[in-house]
Amino acid sequence: MFDNLKPHLIELRKRLGISVVVVIAFAFIAFGFNQYIIAFAKAPLMDVVSGDPFIGGIGIFFTALKISIFTGFLLALPVVFSQIWAFIAPGLYDNEKKYVVPFVTISTFMFLVGAAFAYYVVIPLGFQFLWMFAGNLVNFLQTLDEYIGIFTKILFGFGVAFELPVILFFLAVLGLIDDKGLKDFFGHAVLIIFVFAALLTPPDVITQLLMAGPLILLYIISIFIVRMVNPYKEEDDDDDNNKEDNVAVDEQKQLK
Repeated sequence: MFDNLKPHLIELRKRLGISVVVVIAFAFIAFGFNQYIIAFAKAPLMDVVSGDPFIGGIGIFFTALKISIFTGFLLALPVVFSQIWAFIAPGLYDNEKKYVVPFVTISTFMFLVGAAFAYYVVIPLGFQFLWMFAGNLVNFLQTLDEYIGIFTKILFGFGVAFELPVILFFLAVLGLIDDKGLKDFFGHAVLIIFVFAALLTPPDVITQLLMAGPLILLYIISIFIVRMVNPYKEEDDDDDNNKEDNVAVDEQKQLK
């Protein structure tokens, strides 16, 4: 069993290694512009509060390092997604391997759309809601490092969340799901989405709803996308029923 997994683990390590090296390379570049990147990250919060709310921290170096690594990851997204495709490609048919460029392009685009939605919509509204209740009572965000940690977590969470249509599209291309399956799973999907939103957002209702709402909408849109790619066919059920009937007839003949 482990001998069969070993080649896959070696390939996975190779793909992860390439991705990490590229992320680090871009992070070094981003570190030279960390002041501008930090100012860009703080901009949504500065529109909510009056003045700079940060009163100290563990040091600007670690904050700059953290935001630089995240920026490096964003810049390396095409490489990261290409390595993901390279890892799964050996298990695909030749006609399926041609989707590498659409997969990398659309995946990168949707991740950036999710991050942009978080930056321009979720963070201003979410922190405005939190600041309204905590701003005059306690120091809501005591350090810049704490804010950058929440900032990167939210952007990453929304980036991953917006990959949902891409994932479902390619699963449909591979014939693993159809629109009926997604419709039947809708109730469970909503529950999973709210759990996912609770894990990847600050503990406030507004931010969680701002993630769960678009995700549910993306899931519904994905149903129509999957329907165009791999629609449910009623004859599949008919074939299954016929097989079950034939099995039942054979069993009755054997009993006789």
